[in-house]
Amino acid sequence: MYLTKNEIEIMDVLWRENRALSRGEILSLSMDKTWMDSSVHILLNSMLKKGAIREAGFVKCGKTCGRVYEAAFSCEEYHVGTLDSTRCVPDPVKLIRAYIDCRGLSAEQAGQIRELLE
Repeated sequence: MYLTKNEIEIMDVLWRENRALSRGEILSLSMDKTWMDSSVHILLNSMLKKGAIREAGFVKCGKTCGRVYEAAFSCEEYHVGTLDSTRCVPDPVKLIRAYIDCRGLSAEQAGQIRELLE
Protein backbone atom coordinates (compact mmCIF):
# COMPACT_ATOMS: atom_id res chain seq x y z
CA MET A 1 0.00 0.00 0.00
CA TYR A 2 1.31 3.41 -0.93
CA LEU A 3 0.65 6.28 1.47
CA THR A 4 1.50 9.88 0.61
CA LYS A 5 3.76 12.02 2.80
CA ASN A 6 0.69 13.76 4.25
CA GLU A 7 -1.02 10.44 4.98
CA ILE A 8 2.12 9.16 6.71
CA GLU A 9 2.10 12.27 8.91
CA ILE A 10 -1.42 11.38 10.05
CA MET A 11 -0.44 7.74 10.56
CA ASP A 12 2.52 8.87 12.69
CA VAL A 13 0.06 10.68 15.00
CA LEU A 14 -2.20 7.62 15.24
CA TRP A 15 0.77 5.30 15.89
CA ARG A 16 2.29 7.65 18.48
CA GLU A 17 -0.97 8.09 20.39
CA ASN A 18 -1.96 4.41 20.04
CA ARG A 19 -5.67 5.17 20.44
CA ALA A 20 -8.62 6.23 18.33
CA LEU A 21 -8.60 9.96 17.55
CA SER A 22 -11.16 12.44 16.27
CA ARG A 23 -10.45 14.75 13.37
CA GLY A 24 -9.91 17.62 15.81
CA GLU A 25 -7.46 15.61 17.90
CA ILE A 26 -5.52 14.64 14.79
CA LEU A 27 -5.28 18.31 13.86
CA SER A 28 -4.16 19.41 17.31
CA LEU A 29 -1.61 16.58 17.69
CA SER A 30 -0.06 17.07 14.23
CA MET A 31 2.91 19.20 15.20
CA ASP A 32 4.91 19.61 12.00
CA LYS A 33 2.25 18.91 9.41
CA THR A 34 2.83 19.98 5.83
CA TRP A 35 -0.87 19.95 4.91
CA MET A 36 -3.61 22.50 5.52
CA ASP A 37 -6.20 21.92 8.26
CA SER A 38 -8.93 22.08 5.64
CA SER A 39 -7.40 19.04 3.87
CA VAL A 40 -7.78 16.64 6.78
CA HIS A 41 -11.21 15.40 5.66
CA ILE A 42 -9.89 14.56 2.17
CA LEU A 43 -6.84 12.80 3.63
CA LEU A 44 -8.91 10.75 6.09
CA ASN A 45 -11.33 9.66 3.35
CA SER A 46 -8.43 8.62 1.13
CA MET A 47 -6.88 6.65 3.99
CA LEU A 48 -10.22 4.94 4.72
CA LYS A 49 -10.50 3.87 1.06
CA LYS A 50 -6.95 2.49 1.12
CA GLY A 51 -7.62 0.58 4.33
CA ALA A 52 -4.88 2.39 6.26
CA ILE A 53 -7.31 3.56 8.94
CA ARG A 54 -10.72 2.44 10.13
CA GLU A 55 -13.59 4.03 11.96
CA ALA A 56 -13.49 3.21 15.65
CA GLY A 57 -16.75 4.74 16.78
CA PHE A 58 -18.05 8.20 17.58
CA VAL A 59 -17.30 10.86 20.16
CA LYS A 60 -19.36 13.84 21.27
CA CYS A 61 -17.87 17.04 19.86
CA GLY A 62 -19.83 19.99 21.23
CA LYS A 63 -23.44 19.61 20.09
CA THR A 64 -22.68 17.00 17.45
CA CYS A 65 -20.95 13.63 17.23
CA GLY A 66 -17.82 13.00 15.22
CA ARG A 67 -16.11 9.87 14.03
CA VAL A 68 -12.89 8.63 15.58
CA TYR A 69 -10.23 6.82 13.60
CA GLU A 70 -7.55 4.30 14.40
CA ALA A 71 -4.67 2.82 12.45
CA ALA A 72 -5.57 -0.43 10.71
CA PHE A 73 -2.01 -1.75 11.21
CA SER A 74 1.10 -0.97 13.22
CA CYS A 75 4.02 1.12 12.05
CA GLU A 76 6.13 -2.04 11.80
CA GLU A 77 3.49 -3.86 9.74
CA TYR A 78 3.33 -0.89 7.35
CA HIS A 79 7.08 -0.82 6.81
CA VAL A 80 7.30 -4.57 6.29
CA GLY A 81 4.47 -4.26 3.75
CA THR A 82 6.32 -1.55 1.83
CA LEU A 83 9.33 -3.85 1.52
CA ASP A 84 7.16 -6.38 -0.31
CA SER A 85 6.11 -3.76 -2.86
CA THR A 86 9.64 -3.30 -4.22
CA ARG A 87 11.44 -5.52 -6.68
CA CYS A 88 14.32 -6.01 -4.30
CA VAL A 89 13.07 -7.77 -1.18
CA PRO A 90 15.87 -7.48 1.39
CA ASP A 91 17.32 -10.43 3.23
CA PRO A 92 15.93 -10.29 6.81
CA VAL A 93 19.35 -10.82 8.42
CA LYS A 94 20.95 -8.05 6.34
CA LEU A 95 17.96 -5.79 7.00
CA ILE A 96 18.27 -6.22 10.76
CA ARG A 97 22.05 -5.71 10.57
CA ALA A 98 21.58 -2.47 8.61
CA TYR A 99 18.99 -1.26 11.12
CA ILE A 100 21.32 -2.01 14.04
CA ASP A 101 24.24 -0.29 12.27
CA CYS A 102 22.16 2.83 11.59
CA ARG A 103 20.04 3.10 14.73
CA GLY A 104 21.66 0.91 17.35
CA LEU A 105 19.97 -1.59 19.61
CA SER A 106 19.36 -1.41 23.34
CA ALA A 107 20.17 -4.33 25.61
CA GLU A 108 16.44 -4.79 26.22
CA GLN A 109 15.72 -4.93 22.48
CA ALA A 110 18.55 -7.42 21.97
CA GLY A 111 17.08 -9.62 24.69
CA GLN A 112 13.63 -9.44 23.11
CA ILE A 113 15.06 -10.45 19.73
CA ARG A 114 16.89 -13.40 21.34
CA GLU A 115 13.61 -14.54 22.94
CA LEU A 116 11.80 -14.18 19.63
CA LEU A 117 14.38 -16.28 17.79
CA GLU A 118 14.31 -19.04 20.41
